[in-house]
Amino acid sequence: VLLTRRLDNGQWCLPSGGMDAGESPSETAVREVFEETGLRVRVTRLVGVYSDPNQLVMYVDGNKVQIVALHFETEITGGTLGLSNETSDFGYFSLNEMEGMEMLGHHKKRVEDTLARKAEAVFE
Repeated sequence: VLLTRRLDNGQWCLPSGGMDAGESPSETAVREVFEETGLRVRVTRLVGVYSDPNQLVMYVDGNKVQIVALHFETEITGGTLGLSNETSDFGYFSLNEMEGMEMLGHHKKRVEDTLARKAEAVFE
């Protein structure tokens, strides 16, 4: 599984990010993977929808928002794997290799669901 290491906090994660106005969820996934890795991908399935009320983003103005993440499985169609202005490292890892890695949020759970070919809707 391809993971990237974030520049802002040093945690490993799946390529991901926020949706721009006018985008579909799958268009966002394709754009974010390209921006963070240089790879062109095609979405093959929706793995799950994840949300956790304990995982909040706090803005400078004091507003808090709860993340709702749509997790997609993709296949690489082109491009060249590399770093971006948001990443300091990348690599392909097995589930066993992810043990002990400092990973962002519930990203490891999403990898487990993907590899198990499981569909999830997790709202904690």
